[in-house]
Amino acid sequence: MAKAIYEAIYASPLGRISYADYMRLALYDERCGYYMSERTKIGKDGDFFTNSYVSDLFGKLFASFFLRLVEKGGVLPHICEFGGGDGKFARAVLEEWKRKSPHTYKQLSYIIVETSPFQRAKQLQTLGDAAEKVMQYKDLKELKQHMPSFTGIVFSNEFFDAFPVHVIAKENGKIYECFVTVNDGKLIEEKYPLDNEDIFQYLHERQLYLANGQRLEVPLAIKQFLLQTSAFFQNSVMITIDYGYTDKELQWPARQQGSLRGYYRHRLITDPLMYPGEMDITAHVQWDALRMYGEQAGWEYVALVRQDRFLLAAGILEYLVTHDDTNPFSSKNRQNRALRSLIMDEGISSAFHVMIQQKGMQLCWDDIWVQQEFLLFS
Repeated sequence: MAKAIYEAIYASPLGRISYADYMRLALYDERCGYYMSERTKIGKDGDFFTNSYVSDLFGKLFASFFLRLVEKGGVLPHICEFGGGDGKFARAVLEEWKRKSPHTYKQLSYIIVETSPFQRAKQLQTLGDAAEKVMQYKDLKELKQHMPSFTGIVFSNEFFDAFPVHVIAKENGKIYECFVTVNDGKLIEEKYPLDNEDIFQYLHERQLYLANGQRLEVPLAIKQFLLQTSAFFQNSVMITIDYGYTDKELQWPARQQGSLRGYYRHRLITDPLMYPGEMDITAHVQWDALRMYGEQAGWEYVALVRQDRFLLAAGILEYLVTHDDTNPFSSKNRQNRALRSLIMDEGISSAFHVMIQQKGMQLCWDDIWVQQEFLLFS
């Protein structure tokens, strides 16, 4: 039981907290937050899989892509990764970069911003000797204490989907905010007429209109993150990988019940109030919000591409190994299987998109893509 959640509800004058506050406590509270707990979260012994867990090939491909940004685009060889997971992505990037370009590797710096002390320790174990290239910070505030600004490559993989969100719903022509409260010792949801001015402003500036019966997550924390970090990121390229919806897709009938959900022991949990502090809780990223608030923060939109098409355009087929090895468990066969799983229509990439934004840069992207014919921009 996540004691901090109950304490916050009982301490509230109205006896309830927003879903955003619930998520902050359930995920990030130092005493009982899911991400702060000392337990495996990624992989077969955890609750979910990520791209980088499938194979080191994912990180190797991005190392090559990042390297082209540096060598052909003039981007400085500095990487800032938000989240970082168990460090497998960073290790694969660093090892491949060192193999392909020892000269630029000497200039390379790698920052991981990771809230969880458990994950930071796990990253160091995973990185091994490559850890000498990595600087870890618990949050952006701590990072800012060590450098006035950042210039280079900003990367995240399933980072924004874990930002706290408010939840609203429209019933009988009226908009309500959904709150979390306690009844008979159990967490339940209650709806009250919307009176949060920040949410009204979000709906207005995003020009979003709810249909009767529709639920929607309101990512005020993402808006705040982008606007508050505007001055910190300079002359950079930002690459964001996540699952999400465009505004057009938000209007589809299948999206009317929102996307807030949990992942517990590799099971999708539709009720986010189950297993508080014991499961991952996520909401799909609203891509058009990331684009709009990114532009307000000085980020120029470049592309939104489905992950499999991005990987193909970025050159993943160059990692396809020709061989006569009949051992199905050989490293060559494993790499080829991982490659196929990343680009097959029914594979993991079909659920993810890659958004690219740039600030203070005028890159010639034609020089950076390997196989542009695979790009179909959303």
